[in-house]
Amino acid sequence: MSNVVWTGTWVAERLGVELVGDEKLTDLLGLALRRNPKRAHLLVSNVLGKHVPQSPSVVYGHGFALGRRVRDLLGAEECRAAVVLGYAETATGLGHCVADGVGLAPYLHSTRRPVPGVASAGGFEESHSHATSHLLLPENPALLSGPGPLVLVDDEFSTGNTVLNTIRDLHARYPRERYVVVALVDMRSAADMGRLDEFAREIGARVDLVTAASGTVKLPEGVLQKGQALVAEQEAAALAAPAGPAVLAARARARARAGRVTRVELGWPRGVPDGGRHGFTPGQRIRLDGALPALAARVAGALPGDARRVLVLGFEELMYAPLRLARELEQVVAAEVRYSTTTRSPVLALDNPGYAIRSRLVFPAHDNPGDGPGERYAYNVAGAGFDAVIAVVDSTADTPELHAMDGLLAQLAAHTPNVLLAVVPSYVPGRPSTERPSMLPEPLRGPAFSSYAPEDVGWLLQDLSDVTLEAPTEEREEAIQSGGAHYAESLPVEYQPSAHYQELFHAALGTSAARIAQAVGAVTELVLAERSPRPVLVSLARAGTPVGVLMRRWAQYRHGLDLPHYAVSIVRGRGIDANALRWLAAHHDPADVVFVDGWTGKGAITRELADAIREFEEAEGVTGFDPEIAVLADPGSCVRTYGTREDFLIPSACLNSTVSGLISRTVLRSDLVGEHDFHGAKFYRELAGSDVSVDFLDAVAARFPDVADAACAQAKELLAADRTPTWEGWGAVERISEEYGIHDVNLVKPGVGETTRVLLRRVPWKILARAGAGADLDHVRLLAEQRGVPVEEVAELPYTCVGLIHPKFTRGATGADGKSVTV
Repeated sequence: MSNVVWTGTWVAERLGVELVGDEKLTDLLGLALRRNPKRAHLLVSNVLGKHVPQSPSVVYGHGFALGRRVRDLLGAEECRAAVVLGYAETATGLGHCVADGVGLAPYLHSTRRPVPGVASAGGFEESHSHATSHLLLPENPALLSGPGPLVLVDDEFSTGNTVLNTIRDLHARYPRERYVVVALVDMRSAADMGRLDEFAREIGARVDLVTAASGTVKLPEGVLQKGQALVAEQEAAALAAPAGPAVLAARARARARAGRVTRVELGWPRGVPDGGRHGFTPGQRIRLDGALPALAARVAGALPGDARRVLVLGFEELMYAPLRLARELEQVVAAEVRYSTTTRSPVLALDNPGYAIRSRLVFPAHDNPGDGPGERYAYNVAGAGFDAVIAVVDSTADTPELHAMDGLLAQLAAHTPNVLLAVVPSYVPGRPSTERPSMLPEPLRGPAFSSYAPEDVGWLLQDLSDVTLEAPTEEREEAIQSGGAHYAESLPVEYQPSAHYQELFHAALGTSAARIAQAVGAVTELVLAERSPRPVLVSLARAGTPVGVLMRRWAQYRHGLDLPHYAVSIVRGRGIDANALRWLAAHHDPADVVFVDGWTGKGAITRELADAIREFEEAEGVTGFDPEIAVLADPGSCVRTYGTREDFLIPSACLNSTVSGLISRTVLRSDLVGEHDFHGAKFYRELAGSDVSVDFLDAVAARFPDVADAACAQAKELLAADRTPTWEGWGAVERISEEYGIHDVNLVKPGVGETTRVLLRRVPWKILARAGAGADLDHVRLLAEQRGVPVEEVAELPYTCVGLIHPKFTRGATGADGKSVTV
């Protein structure tokens, strides 16, 4: 038998209030006394995340489960037409969780915060509440005008007056055939039971009710007056009691810690609203889902390492964003995480295990409320033993009042050694429109972005140089292979090459410059002959960019052409940057665009580009882009436009940013790259001392006169040859994947260039080298030796070498130090 005292015992015994109904009612609800002239008691939910700190997974799970029941009730077709509406302030988060469970429906919650410039689409009154007036402020008024079901969500369904007021107001404006009322508990009295059905008949619509539990509250005669007297008695006793040592110590701690709040920069995804005040679409939900791991990681990184009990404290109507953040944090930290929010609701606090509200923090409103200043509250925080409290507010509420000596942060500092502040940008609605911005930014150019000359290339990217994106190689590999992260969400650490490795690079460049120059000439001549007399070169950043610059230089040298050249991002599994394509289509004829890369491996990017172009043209109605890539070397036999199909060392593969204009690999992460942004990259200005980008270009271009005749002759031979791709490389990769027990073609990287990348960026397992391969593999052997990676000679190999990434990688796979590359 449990010894846990029900948190409604104290009120039930003194007021004669009785909770009758489902067995689980007392698990879901406790009781407290309200400082409210309209209702004496307060049903305190244990799973709402408002007054009682609770596991965020429990809070989210209850709302999501209700949403699933709504989905089962309505069916997929009606869910697609439904809208979910939650009630301020206590059910804004619950309603959003229900919408997540429904899965296909947009969400809106009522609000008591007027927003300048946003017209109200409706309103209603909540008769028993301490703050009665609700506004509906959707960014898109059409959100409420559709004929589909309206799902109304509140924490409790008591008299039914709030729901009836809402439906009456909205039905008069936007009549529909079906409503669904959702609540954690149905607490209607016998007298109120028939009102919903009667009302449904009156308006000629169907009204369903979905709840987690049901029951009723039996109230004795005169309970309101008795409750008010009891509140007055307890408050008078509290005022008369002298402040004890614990209280005085807490006040001293608050003064000492004033101003010592740690601000955490969340990096909230641009364009994603802070909640449902103005509407929240399924697409925005997907973007938030993608950003949450990074948001939680930033918060986790700011927490003290010894924290064992952590509270994420939301702010009044801002319930969903803190809840999702807390739920994500719960998955990644060892500490016990709890979640609750501040509130307008005045409730008596009493430190008794049989009472639901055991402590109360009081502080001034800090969001310039429309109804004027007043007190706000945080319950069950003081005395709860939290090592850290993360206060999450929107930017409207990040005011001097929040940081004042009597403000929320100071009150928290009196009761926890660590206070963190995370601010979510308040969403400011614009005109309801699905149109994207008409103007995309102009390309970035050197020397402000990259060490290339401004005429060499324009980067259709956004500059993320000030953002820390680098992670140790082993951590990245573990996250990528576990499915916890995509490789484009972080960057490998950019290592500066050692003197030995620099010598190797320069030696390789000296012996291969003419070979590269001839391949550059041949592929450029093919492009001019077959694709366009004045092509627009678009290199795939970053490996393709040095090749694009060299092709541009060849066209100048041989034909006097000044070809435009841009660099764009393409990400395996995510596609090409659609905004970059939009910019290109707005400034050039898509038929003139020629995509350029350095080399082919197994052809994954070739296939990715073809799929991405097809999807883009179907979505945008823009036609003319040719997904055929022009490459310097095509050892995998994946394309028709190439300079050679030999697998040889292209020295630009030996290095990372220091041979690519000091630009990082491209980044695509939802909290950094918004819907209308270019993908991102960094400019490593600090590596200028090791930069050989221009040296590489100059060394190859210097050999143009020596190879001009041979390159043109090679181009003529290629034009007459059958260059149909055989995809020989893909077949070899599949075979190697099975032979070596890897069973994942993404972990097999064929060719000199791809093998070099494995050794520089990933966690290599072993290197396969074609028997008899010579100087082209000197740098591969050096890197393999430094990483402690075996090189296995293979008699029959279609590539000069193949790099195998460690399958099923864990952080210990290469030893405690990971044998990090030192080049």
